[in-house]
Amino acid sequence: MATDYDAPRKTEEDVSEDSLEELKTRQSGKQSSAVDVDETDLAEGFELPGADLSGEELLIQVMPPQPDEFTCFNCFLVKHRSQIAAERGGHQYCTECESQL
Repeated sequence: MATDYDAPRKTEEDVSEDSLEELKTRQSGKQSSAVDVDETDLAEGFELPGADLSGEELLIQVMPPQPDEFTCFNCFLVKHRSQIAAERGGHQYCTECESQL
């Protein structure tokens, strides 16, 4: 691409004025079809850390560990005993965590 080095250069002020004018013409020409959504409506579904959850009930049934399961000491996930890769110091590690150690 050829560059004309003799052409007058625009200052930063000229560039910002041009861009403001362009934005105004674009804005008046186009109308947005999007509906404005109030941010407070979106935030109502989020719980903040430390919120009081004493009145909440669990919606799932919590089961004790099964005889054929173990809890990985690295990732703390409950997995089937077939995924035990190593046992060190009385702690069991799954195959995924063992490959990363």
